[in-house]
Amino acid sequence: MHIGPFIFAFITLIFVLILQFFSTFADRFIGKGIGFSVILELIMLQSAWMVGLAAPMAVLVAVVMAFGSLTTTSEMTVFRASGISLYRLMIPVLMAGLFLSALVERFNNVVLPQANYYAKSMMVDIARSKPAFGLTENAFSTLVDGYSIFIRKSDDRLKELYGIVIYDVTRPEYSTVVTAEKGSIDFTADYQYLVMTLYNGEIQQVRQPDHKSARNMSFRKQRFVFESSGAGFARSSGNRMRSGDNELSANELHLIGNEFKKRMLESEKRIRIPLEQLAERLAQPRAKAYGTLPVASPSSKAITEVAGFVDRQLAQLDGELSSMASNQRMYNRYMAAWHKKYALSLACFVFVMVGAPLGVLARRGGFGAGAAISLLFFVVYWMVMIAGEKIAERGLLDPLISMWMANILMAGIGIWLVVSLTGAVFNTSR
Repeated sequence: MHIGPFIFAFITLIFVLILQFFSTFADRFIGKGIGFSVILELIMLQSAWMVGLAAPMAVLVAVVMAFGSLTTTSEMTVFRASGISLYRLMIPVLMAGLFLSALVERFNNVVLPQANYYAKSMMVDIARSKPAFGLTENAFSTLVDGYSIFIRKSDDRLKELYGIVIYDVTRPEYSTVVTAEKGSIDFTADYQYLVMTLYNGEIQQVRQPDHKSARNMSFRKQRFVFESSGAGFARSSGNRMRSGDNELSANELHLIGNEFKKRMLESEKRIRIPLEQLAERLAQPRAKAYGTLPVASPSSKAITEVAGFVDRQLAQLDGELSSMASNQRMYNRYMAAWHKKYALSLACFVFVMVGAPLGVLARRGGFGAGAAISLLFFVVYWMVMIAGEKIAERGLLDPLISMWMANILMAGIGIWLVVSLTGAVFNTSR
């Protein structure tokens, strides 16, 4: 009863997600000289992340529809009259949900990282053959780290860009804006640098934050050279290093997270050193005041030395604190991704707990009603999941708590609904 609705819902959701992806990026692929087979392969690789998203929602749709159908056809009433409670009816479905959760977990840890890796590699290859691929018309693009690039129009046939605006934020003491009527973009022969040639433009530079000095330069032709590594490009897409948590398995994420945790502990140990040295140095005047050391009026040279020592210790302390905060952020990020893989996989099991009582309450087995109810609960689940991810990355909550909040919330709702529906029947059902 559940397999048919699950397969139908799963295929429908995958199809909708692929259409959404293609409609968003269609203008970047069509008419750019990219072969249809390449576009199809890229869509197949990009659809891998959709499986982990569609499977839990398809489970919710299928369970709501199946239990709604049982209620509509009065079969639920027959089961209750026979002494079979909702708990016993849910056991085989819960087992199936647990099995599916295990399959999704394997998919997320084995197939998905590889698919994301090869998809990124294909994007790298496309970008190499068409450097302007990473730029979107009438929108700011972060093609290169530290630069925000806007183009009004691009001509792939002539390989030219028009209406170019570049915001340079690599130097915080200056605010730099480059504008040009047209230009072109290409790689060097070794693909290590990205070269942008601009024509008929201006460079405006303002000192920050006081705005006391400014420069305005015009040019007829200007060439800008960027490191291609900053644009996410590599020498060879076949053996490039994996980047980003979406290309890593749970074991790899856990190893990286532990490495950042080890760095945090080392920073904590190093923080104690300047604090202890500073405490010892400050304790010397106190010892003189109590007569344990001979009292002498400090000279200006001694005061300068002490002040310099204090400044050096504070600078070292500040550096260690900054390093510790950076490592903490990276630890939170990778551990949040680690917990997300398992939390999203277990959602298949959790949604069975929610879907069964919802189906009984809905009293309709149609796909429309099941999809509508499932969509509402899945949107709530996904909002809590995204919020938990942001909370974990900012260090407001431990990743373990923040990434499992959505599952805990849905499981709590499911248990409450089941208990409220079968409380009276449960005492007499075996």
